[in-house]
Amino acid sequence: MIKARVTVTLKNGVLDPQGKAIEGALGSLGFDGVGQVRQGKVFDLELTSADPAKAKEEISAMCEKLLANTVIEDYSVELV
Repeated sequence: MIKARVTVTLKNGVLDPQGKAIEGALGSLGFDGVGQVRQGKVFDLELTSADPAKAKEEISAMCEKLLANTVIEDYSVELV
């Protein structure tokens, strides 16, 4: 069993309205000094594969096809 964590974030230069809303909310809650907030998403996966290289390849295919919109998002895969 292989466990992996996929982190998906917006590419630099892509407008992030959720991040802006979070940034404003933090300021209104009294958290000063927050310059910029960018939001993203995290996926924790368990694969039955025993080969880490094959698992990473399969996860990258999952990201390309479903988990990330690669036009506006970047992703990283970490085997844990």
